[in-house]
Amino acid sequence: MDRVVEIEKFDAEEIIVENKLRPDAWSEYIGQQRIKKNLSVFIQASKKREEALDHVLFSGPPGLGKTTLALIIANEMNANIKVTAAPMIEKSGDLAAILTNLQEGDILFIDEIHRLTPAIEEILYSSMEDFRIDIIIGSGPAAQTVKIDLPKFTLIGATTRAGMLSNPLRDRFGMSFRMQFYDSQELSKIITQASIKLDKEIVYEASMEIAKRSRGTPRIALRLLRRVRDFADVADEFTIEHSRTKYALDELGINSHGFDEMDLKLLNLLVSANGKAMGLSTIAASLSEDEGTVEDVLEPYLLANGYLERTAKGRKATQNTYKILERPMPRETRGLF
Repeated sequence: MDRVVEIEKFDAEEIIVENKLRPDAWSEYIGQQRIKKNLSVFIQASKKREEALDHVLFSGPPGLGKTTLALIIANEMNANIKVTAAPMIEKSGDLAAILTNLQEGDILFIDEIHRLTPAIEEILYSSMEDFRIDIIIGSGPAAQTVKIDLPKFTLIGATTRAGMLSNPLRDRFGMSFRMQFYDSQELSKIITQASIKLDKEIVYEASMEIAKRSRGTPRIALRLLRRVRDFADVADEFTIEHSRTKYALDELGINSHGFDEMDLKLLNLLVSANGKAMGLSTIAASLSEDEGTVEDVLEPYLLANGYLERTAKGRKATQNTYKILERPMPRETRGLF
C-alpha cells in the first residue's frame, strides 16, 4: 500500500513529474546541511525510543524543499504520511475527520499552515499537545462536549510566512527550521541528479547556467531543467549542452541574474520612484498582482540578495538594483548605501 496519501487532488501530471524528481532519502537530498544533520539526530533518537517524532515546523520561501523534507522524514521513520493544505481545511469537522483517521506513528503534513483559521487552530492545540480532540455535539443548553483520544502522531507544518502563525500554535512545535536559499553549486548538483532521472545527460557548464538563473530555488531549477530539455529534444540533442541551455533560458526570458519579466517590472518600478519608498499595495496594483504574490514569491530572493530593501515607509531599490539596471542613482540617495 502506498504510504503517501494525498488528501488534496492536485494536477496529476505535475505530481508525477515532481515525485519522480524528488529525492526520497537523505543520501539524495542536497543542501540544508544544518537541518539535515539535526533532523537525522532527532529521527534516530525517536526510533530508538520507539516514539513518534516531535512536531516539526518548516518555514521559508516557496520551492526550497519543505514538502520533500516531510516525505523523507516519513521514509526515515517508516511512517505513513497524509498530505493536505490549510486552505482546504475549512471547517473543524474537516480537521477532525483527518485526525481521527490517523494511525499510531502517522505523519500529517499541512502546507501553508499559517492560513488555518483560529477555530481550526484551537482544535490543533489539544491534538498536538494531549493527542485528544474535543468535539461539541448539539447546540445551546443541550450541547455536549465529547473527548476523542488520538494516536500519537507527528504534525509537520510548512509556511512561507512564519510571522502569521499565532504564538500558541508556533510554541507547540518541538522543532522549527528556517529553510535557506541554495547556492549555485548545490543547485548544479540537484540539476545533474534530476537529469539522470529524466534520462538526459547534462554537461557541468549547462547545469551551472541553469543554477545561476534559478533564484537559489530547487523548484525553479527543476522547472527550468525540464524546459531546457524540451529545447534539446526538439534539436535532437542527446546531451544538454551549455550553448543550448543559454539559448533556451534567454528565449524563456530568464536573464543571467535569474530575473524574469515580473522581477524586472518590480525593480524598474522601484527605480522609477527616484529613491522614494513605495508601499506594498501600490506595488501590487502596479504589477496587477496580489500582495501575497509580491511578498511570498517575488520579494524573498530580491531581499536576500540585496536588490531591494523594506523600510518603515515601504520598499526601496538598492545600489545593486541601479547597477544591474544600468540606471543612475538619484542624487539624494547617493552615499546612503
